[in-house]
Amino acid sequence: MAFWNRNKDPEPVKIEKEPALWKDILSTLLHLALLVGFVIFFLTCIGQRVEVDGNSMEDTLHNHDQLIVDCFTYRFLHAPERQDIVVFRLKDDPGTFYVKRVIGLPGETVRIKNSVIYINGEAIDDPYATQKTFPAGSAEDLIVLGEDEYFVMGDNRNNSLDSRYSLGPVKRSQFVGRAWVRIWPFENRGSLTSGER
Repeated sequence: MAFWNRNKDPEPVKIEKEPALWKDILSTLLHLALLVGFVIFFLTCIGQRVEVDGNSMEDTLHNHDQLIVDCFTYRFLHAPERQDIVVFRLKDDPGTFYVKRVIGLPGETVRIKNSVIYINGEAIDDPYATQKTFPAGSAEDLIVLGEDEYFVMGDNRNNSLDSRYSLGPVKRSQFVGRAWVRIWPFENRGSLTSGER
């Protein structure tokens, strides 16, 4: 049988203080600053959004497609590779982005004869070309790429201003990055990097 001991003091009731309102505000602001910092870091160091203007990359990319450009890989992991879709700027027009496909790599020779692309004298597989007959432009004569130069072409070979014409070879320092993923139109979203198309 239990007896109540009236001499025993009751246990004190603990009252938890609610955190001060300023701590909640400070915490929210800190999280918001971290989120904004991450977005800025992502857009400047890792990915950048661009919109395709024109049809020089059809049938791979279309006018008004929106892409995220991977700005990280070429800076820290590896150099551009053949068949990569690259985004670059011209020195005299830094506000305009160009989107093309890498065909020739630094130190290689490029020549186009009868709509066949020859790299170092060997015909290469050209699976992304929209047309199988296209002009050679300046590549009708042998082009020798420098140690920092890339030969780029649009997939729509008959309607592309690229290395065959006034653009000439593109230096690696002009590259913004590689086209990584298409985000719009929504039904065509997906990866654009080699081996993942």
